[in-house]
Amino acid sequence: MSDERFVSFGEQGAQLTYGSYLRLPQLLDAQHLESDPPAHDELLFITTHQAYELWFQQLLHELTAVRDLMLKRELWRARQLLRRAHVVERLLVSQIDVLETMTPQDFLEFRAALAPASGFQSVQFRELEFLSGAKDPGFLARFRSLTDAERERLDRRLAEPSLWDAYVGLLASRGLPVASDQEILQSLVLVARDRDGHDEEWQLAEDLLTHDELAALWRARHVQMVERQIGTKSGTGGSTGAPYLHRRVPMRYYPLLWELRDWL
Repeated sequence: MSDERFVSFGEQGAQLTYGSYLRLPQLLDAQHLESDPPAHDELLFITTHQAYELWFQQLLHELTAVRDLMLKRELWRARQLLRRAHVVERLLVSQIDVLETMTPQDFLEFRAALAPASGFQSVQFRELEFLSGAKDPGFLARFRSLTDAERERLDRRLAEPSLWDAYVGLLASRGLPVASDQEILQSLVLVARDRDGHDEEWQLAEDLLTHDELAALWRARHVQMVERQIGTKSGTGGSTGAPYLHRRVPMRYYPLLWELRDWL
């Protein structure tokens, strides 16, 4: 009789392991310190920002799917993935607490070695803004040393529909007027006042607003962390640092969803 029934799940061939599946040798070899002598907290700084980029990649994966699902009118799945994105975004806000265990003195031990690198140069973060609806072609001119692949990604995000475009398309498919911001606002008021007839549109609008709110919360928390570390010094990438970040805090992806509150 064959002994196959006694073989545990996943043991056949022993071709895949936890480490090989996650590419752990490559992943754990991606943290290279620039400071000399090595500064203790530089590893924390690198690890935290690499984790941010991994989560940005996941958010792009989820929010792109949300946009596409709205375009296809598969709304229950769009809401499910949008709420998953909310959980990730809350994690990104709380991750700042880890960076704040580093004192300003600790950061200054290796900050000079970072120049001219800067979080301002995060291509994935700009993709998230463009995908969400805050499209600013001027950022491409301000990016330094973009690769051809990075520029192509940003150009594509600028050209393709945003989450807001997909939502406005949904309103139009329900027979609601969307020819101007004023018409969209009137349609949103109608949706809000007819929850029985427009529950899907209302729930998606609320989920988009939560996405907007969490993005603003991250920006506000981030600028506080920067001020705690370096005050109002210029950023390593040539930006003005905290003053620039302060100007970004009030930005809203979906101002009409916020204005809607004035009409309820």
